Amino acid sequence: MNLEYKTVSESKITISQLMLPSHSNFNGKIHGGYILSLMDQIAFACASKYSGTYCVTASVDTVDFLSPIEIGELVTLKASVNYVGKTSMVVGIRVDSENIQTGTVNHCNSSYFTMVAKDKLGNSVQVPRLALSSLEEKRRFFSCIKRIATRKERDQHEETFDYSSNEVLEELKKYNIEIL
Repeated sequence: MNLEYKTVSESKITISQLMLPSHSNFNGKIHGGYILSLMDQIAFACASKYSGTYCVTASVDTVDFLSPIEIGELVTLKASVNYVGKTSMVVGIRVDSENIQTGTVNHCNSSYFTMVAKDKLGNSVQVPRLALSSLEEKRRFFSCIKRIATRKERDQHEETFDYSSNEVLEELKKYNIEIL
């Protein structure tokens, strides 16, 4: 059993990349899928650095695109492990864009990637325990516990909810749909 502890700071990674025309969508803004790809890369790097193993993405929590990113801006992604389970880690990611001419920085996105540590055969392996040293690290860890509980509650609701009941069908009539 792995009793080793690592600190949050041992997991931290920052990457910056200049946004090019090849990264843009049809509207001339940086494509959200490209940003998601960068987020997945930094989540992998962060989790692998922390665990010392290959890691895979198990899930991605809400991704809200808060402000568009322009061609020519410098995008900086910061990631750290916020929570650890036995074989999984929640990596918190923040994305900022900077207009390199004016110095204006915008928070564009925050998200949480759940990563699972794997061995060479693809089996899940135990990750080091997490040593929390600041109030902010404790807050982030506790927020992850709440998000995990909310997800479990939502999944349980999906398993037991009766979508064919008369109550549900009446409720659906309030929306912009037609039931065939």
